[in-house]
Amino acid sequence: MTNAEIIALLQEDLKGELMAIVQYLRHAYAMGEGELAAEIEAIAREEMRHFDWVAETIVELGGKPSMERGAFTGITDDVVQNMRADVQAEVDAINLYRQHIEAIPDPKIQRLLSRILSDEESHHGDFVHFVDKAGAMAEAAPAEAPAAEAKPAGPPARLAAILHEGIQHEYTVILQYLYHRFMMPDCEIGNELEMQAINEMQHLGWLSEEMEGIGGTPEIEHTGLELPDDPEEMLEADIKVERMVTAAYSRQIPEIEDPGLKDLVTRIRDHEIYHIELFGDLLEEVEAQEKESAPPEEKPAAPSAPQPPTVGSLFGQKQD
Repeated sequence: MTNAEIIALLQEDLKGELMAIVQYLRHAYAMGEGELAAEIEAIAREEMRHFDWVAETIVELGGKPSMERGAFTGITDDVVQNMRADVQAEVDAINLYRQHIEAIPDPKIQRLLSRILSDEESHHGDFVHFVDKAGAMAEAAPAEAPAAEAKPAGPPARLAAILHEGIQHEYTVILQYLYHRFMMPDCEIGNELEMQAINEMQHLGWLSEEMEGIGGTPEIEHTGLELPDDPEEMLEADIKVERMVTAAYSRQIPEIEDPGLKDLVTRIRDHEIYHIELFGDLLEEVEAQEKESAPPEEKPAAPSAPQPPTVGSLFGQKQD
């Protein structure tokens, strides 16, 4: 089996991991705070580690990790149905990993996929339990929640638009920064990009929970990704997108009436300003490294000094 064939199989695994991350987070955000939501978020974090491992393996084989995700197995307003969809997602993952362990002859990759498979089998058991747990919670809950606790019928249109734009931005830069992290030859700079992607994941969670809180649905979809291979171009793209979103948040903050949400968006905007400055520093590092590694320019040879004339040359004769 060629590296290209192995990469194609791993890309399928990568898309499945990204699907699971987003689907599980969507389910957790919809539930609000609580023990079950926290357990689901913990599983999503484990899927993030799987995503990281598989992407790194693709790069080691000479490939470029896909930032597209597979199709959701189910996102509804019913918690029990969502848990059943998550059970199905784990069944699909288990079957796929077993097939790929069988197909890929590389023992190192087999070992990695077997490690991930062990987690997926555990997750499957967790979600089977969550189906029962969610069902018991639904039976124990009153038929109608008190009016004060009921979810709003619908979000204010402009506020929902602001949150939607923020959610899209945060998901987009998470994917962009992670791709750049995987493809960045400098490990220290790559690790810094990963740290900022984690920070953007926090933003995504905050804004998604706010969207759920006003009765909306967080649509976690990305806009255009800039995925160059050159380190300088990567960081220039990251600075560009941060400047755009900083300007957007700055325009939107005065429109937000709720003091708590205004403070939250201001905090996120300030984080984005920090990212601009940090990425600028990283860009300077990359530029300095490239100058140091560039071969020295060859200087033109200096003209040789004229030789003094010989006696023979003065008379047009060769000297013996």
